[in-house]
Amino acid sequence: MKINEFMITDVISVHEETKIKQLLQILVNNKIGGFPVVDETDRLKGMISDGDIIRHLQPKGRTIYDMFSLVIVNEHEDFQNKITSCVDHQAKDIMKKNIYAVHPDDDVEKAISIFSNHHFKKIPVVNEDKQVMGVVSRGDIIRFISTKIIAESTD
Repeated sequence: MKINEFMITDVISVHEETKIKQLLQILVNNKIGGFPVVDETDRLKGMISDGDIIRHLQPKGRTIYDMFSLVIVNEHEDFQNKITSCVDHQAKDIMKKNIYAVHPDDDVEKAISIFSNHHFKKIPVVNEDKQVMGVVSRGDIIRFISTKIIAESTD
């Protein structure tokens, strides 16, 4: 079984300069959980998941301990302030750069190995020039395997 037999080719991708507020709109409007980040020639630069955005928007708490006066200061960043300050950050600020990709002609086992060893939801599918040709999700693999098993068991 090859990746090109079940990969999604209608890929929504973003550029490194895309702002977080636009990333959020794309996720919501398209009901997706992430996307590849590409350059002007569709070459893969990174990946962003909905989890990456949530982690970036997480307000930070800070605790300071002063050993001499035994004073504890606890500051918590307000969530609304965090969102307001982050919406103009760019995709390049939060994208994962060390990513795994598969080729359309790779065996499905390569994608299964990546999914089983890492906590990715999607893997980009790239050609020899690292241009994004599609994506493969965990659900795509499960559906493909299930369909194959069902089809073979009824023969």
